[in-house]
Amino acid sequence: MVPNFARDASTAWLNGWEAHVNAPFARLKQKTAGAGFAGLPGFNPRGLLLPPGAAPIRFKPRLKKPLAAPGLAPSLGRIGALEVRLATSVAEIRRAQRLRYRVFYEEMSAVPSGLAMLSRRDVDDYDAVCDHLLVIDHAAVDAKSFPGRPARPKVVGTYRLLRQEAADRNFGFYTAGEYDIAPLIAANPGARLLELGRSCVLKPYRTKRTVELLWAGIWAYVQHHRIDAMLGCASLEGTDPERLAVPLSFLHHHARASEGWCARALPERYVAMDRLAREAVDPKAALQALPPLIKGYLRVGATFGDGAVVDRQFGTTDVFVVLPVPAIAARYRDHFGPAANRQAA
Repeated sequence: MVPNFARDASTAWLNGWEAHVNAPFARLKQKTAGAGFAGLPGFNPRGLLLPPGAAPIRFKPRLKKPLAAPGLAPSLGRIGALEVRLATSVAEIRRAQRLRYRVFYEEMSAVPSGLAMLSRRDVDDYDAVCDHLLVIDHAAVDAKSFPGRPARPKVVGTYRLLRQEAADRNFGFYTAGEYDIAPLIAANPGARLLELGRSCVLKPYRTKRTVELLWAGIWAYVQHHRIDAMLGCASLEGTDPERLAVPLSFLHHHARASEGWCARALPERYVAMDRLAREAVDPKAALQALPPLIKGYLRVGATFGDGAVVDRQFGTTDVFVVLPVPAIAARYRDHFGPAANRQAA
């Protein structure tokens, strides 16, 4: 067989890059010979922090076809050129990952791994077991469209959706890496939970119209799967809780989740949110300091957990969000429900 020198050279270079990126972990493994990575408390090879004594997660390495949603059409709504839909192929999930990379790593301050920099995609193992909600602009062409092939409309927004049955079959909820949600699940036996995560929208599209489409898509999904409550983590930009004292204190004093729905940050990651006394918080100033996504959650009736978590990889401070479906304000149910007309050109 004639060797493919270009291929072999590129493979060798990539292997060398991976070895460089993973060198600290290799040294750590050598130091803990006999115990291995699984013997390190609260740690696993993919870097996800776990509660002390928890078994390491077994990850599925490859991206698979999106989960089926029988009876739910991929297209969930449209306003003019913007459409909200579920990803129906691995290629569409990769487009969502590229959008996430662009927003999280290029616009914001997240720190990519070596492989993420090479692929220009934000990827983790949960992508293979989640459904992916996309907002597509049919009036704009994807920069990755190729000559000679039909032009692909641009993906401008995304949300990742993880139903409880999929979480139970695989790695559990992503949120469990930051918050102890076991008491919440135990307090609501039989409740169908949906985790919302990895949300982002391209900067020029951060408008009311795009947000409404995303919520319309989520609401259609929630109704189809008879979801009882939504949960997840929302982020404030920055890793210094003192600089975020006003919005964190506001959420603690004015939007705390009720008993049975309140999750507490894991002890080793817990950051107090009540950094200011209730009377020292100006609600108007606090609302102005909150990111649009968190303000949107507040409007529809969401409440927040106990303690924040600093995520240094993404350069954010995270808070736990929970939204039982019965708590959604009636006006929003009507607005996002099937009676709403979102098919206008």
